[in-house]
Amino acid sequence: MDVTKKIIGRAEEVRFPELEQVPAVHARIDSGARTSAIWADAVVNQNGKLDVVFFGDLSTKHTFSEFGRLAVATSTGQIDKRFTVRLLIVIKGKKIRATFTLANRASQVYPVLIGRNVLRGKFIVDVKMGAALKTAEQKRIESLQSELESEGDTL
Repeated sequence: MDVTKKIIGRAEEVRFPELEQVPAVHARIDSGARTSAIWADAVVNQNGKLDVVFFGDLSTKHTFSEFGRLAVATSTGQIDKRFTVRLLIVIKGKKIRATFTLANRASQVYPVLIGRNVLRGKFIVDVKMGAALKTAEQKRIESLQSELESEGDTL
């Protein structure tokens, strides 16, 4: 095993030092996702820059002069066109500059998803470890199950 790689769990607390107003948040670790995602709403302003509000909180608004666009295949197979920005993220003490797609993750348990673009060569994922939000995950599962049952579908 490569000793330079840190072991992380299926969920970890992360920080974004450049986003001063944003406290540490929990992130889902997803080695199946190619690109990382962060909960954000974005619009190109009249100056051609990208105005971004993170986590649905207007006090976290940032403007990016450099940004991109990316077509992303979602877990349901749909294609989403998303803006991308480069952010500095800290996971388990490691600082990493990485590209994040901007997506509305309001309905998700974790506002940040960490994909292979951040993980590759730096971390080993052990699903038994980490800072999982088990109660929130269970509530989300129950909510989804309830939605299925209300439509008359059963598993």
